[in-house]
Amino acid sequence: MPPFFKKKKPIKIKSKKQNEKPDEGANVARPIGDSLSDNLELIKQKTGKSTDVIISEFILQTLPGHKAAVIFVEGIADSKNINDFLLESMLNNQAVLEKATQSDTIEFLSEKVLAIAGVKKITDWNDLFLALMAGDTIILVDGSSTGLVASTRGGGEQRSVEEPGSQVTVRGPRDGFTESIRTNTALVRRRIQNPDLWVETMKIGTVTKTDVSIMYIKGIAKEEIVGEVRKRLKSIKIDSILESGYIEQLIEDQALTTFPTLYHTERPDIVAGNVLEGRIAIFVNGTPFVLVAPAFFIQFFQSVEDYYGRADIGTALRFLRILIFFISIIAPATYIAGTTFHQEMIPTQLLIAIAAQRETVPFPAYFEALIMEIAFEILREAGVRMPRAVGSAISIVGALVIGQAAVQAGIVSPAMVIVVAITAIANFATPSFPIAISARLIRFIFMIAAATFGFYGIILGILILVVHLCSLRSFGIPYLTPLAPVIPANLGDTVVRLPLWAQKKRPELTTQGHDLRVGEKQKPEPPKNRDMVNKKAKKGD
Repeated sequence: MPPFFKKKKPIKIKSKKQNEKPDEGANVARPIGDSLSDNLELIKQKTGKSTDVIISEFILQTLPGHKAAVIFVEGIADSKNINDFLLESMLNNQAVLEKATQSDTIEFLSEKVLAIAGVKKITDWNDLFLALMAGDTIILVDGSSTGLVASTRGGGEQRSVEEPGSQVTVRGPRDGFTESIRTNTALVRRRIQNPDLWVETMKIGTVTKTDVSIMYIKGIAKEEIVGEVRKRLKSIKIDSILESGYIEQLIEDQALTTFPTLYHTERPDIVAGNVLEGRIAIFVNGTPFVLVAPAFFIQFFQSVEDYYGRADIGTALRFLRILIFFISIIAPATYIAGTTFHQEMIPTQLLIAIAAQRETVPFPAYFEALIMEIAFEILREAGVRMPRAVGSAISIVGALVIGQAAVQAGIVSPAMVIVVAITAIANFATPSFPIAISARLIRFIFMIAAATFGFYGIILGILILVVHLCSLRSFGIPYLTPLAPVIPANLGDTVVRLPLWAQKKRPELTTQGHDLRVGEKQKPEPPKNRDMVNKKAKKGD
């Protein structure tokens, strides 16, 4: 009877504590014990005796019976550095360890034996498990309640730096971010070699313990915005962060909108350019997409190529992108309003041709457009999800075969196929994927408004859309900045892109605004005395 209760009582109490507060044990700072065997047993229990957690025990020959252990996670720790700079250093530097006693072995190891950078002491289990699961190596010595953490991160296979697939450019760098947070921050540091480029790292996620870093330039970025970003990140309470989209959803100003209020990119040059304008970059370990805050509406129509080429060409392309965005929103709605309510606004010859095409179509223009739009969205989603070898075949079959068959069967008119095709191409031509998705959703709202009120519904929808955009904020800054409110000093990099020598100031609302971006007299000028140049050229001949 007594043995029975002795077994049951501790099991029952432990299970209750684990069920009621499963995460508190990892957050309580408990000191490390001085018994190596007990410490290793606790590590094995905490990690479930996982086979990828390697524990290597050995005896320090200069201290008889004095054991030590090296613990690391295989795959995320660099095994070569562990063997070359940790194990060999401790086993081959016995002459140095001869001067050590059992109480100061840790001091000798950290200061005179270990031939690796980034060695620090730890005294509690929280820091030990955080470092171990991040890829560092733990060194424990029997008789000491202090452990050592050696920086050995970087093991395992990692994707090399490649050209980003989501933001392809004709002119510009070809490197893109990877899934390693330190590789990503290094790619930006190569472009901004300034000690004022600060990086702050924190761990978010009670289970995943994901590394999240913010990067900004001290002295350029506003302290209020940096503090707000830091505050929102530290206030996140969630069990896991698997991608930067988790962070975006938890720190954005407005959730009830289809428009993105944070900008994401996988190009280091875009992040460097935004950081130089006072914005803050948010890096998340495990994803190549970096967030940029705050984000403005006009920013999603700008391409990095605009800054690498001539200003007049960049301005023309920006006008084209904005026109493309409005076409992708209102093209089907305009066709529905014109053919349903406002036939007098269509030229007679074109109206007769459209009426002849729709003579055999059994549906109103709204249902015809709705069928085609839904069918195209299905084909688009199928092309994205299918393997690459099959995706192109799906798009060809859907666009050509099904479209042609639908026209011949009299389900849709040829004019509607043309309108839907132009709308789809315009949506693909939008430079930013998040803003393109917003256009896809808003398009259906405009179609309903056009089918109900005609062109009046479209105009009313545009007014509501503008009011909604004016109400949005990105970290407290108006979304339509610098168009609404109007900031004349920053209008040179909106729809119109002035030459670099004319953009003298950084954005006012995101920077401290006490320094100039471009020096004086940077405008290119021809030689003042052309005759002198010609004379020198003749003398050279």
